[in-house]
Amino acid sequence: MNQVKTTKNYPEKVSLEKDKKYFWCTCGLSGNQPFCDGAHKSSNEFKPHHFEVKETKEYYLCNCKKTKNSPFCDGSHN
Repeated sequence: MNQVKTTKNYPEKVSLEKDKKYFWCTCGLSGNQPFCDGAHKSSNEFKPHHFEVKETKEYYLCNCKKTKNSPFCDGSHN
C-alpha cells in the first residue's frame, strides 16, 4: 500500500476560474502541486480528484492531503 506524500503543511492559494475543469493531486507526487501532473500513474491506488468551482476567485487548496473537504483546505494540517 502506497502512502500519500504530504507536500506542504499549509494550503496553496490559487486563482481558479468558474466552470473550468481542474484535477487536484491526491498522491502528493505531482511536481505541479496542488494540481495533478500524472505522477500517480506509477500506482494504481491514486487517482486525481476532478473538480470545478462555481465562482472565479482565489481559493485555498489542501497540500497536506488530510482535508475532509477535498480539494479545499479545512485546517486539518493544524
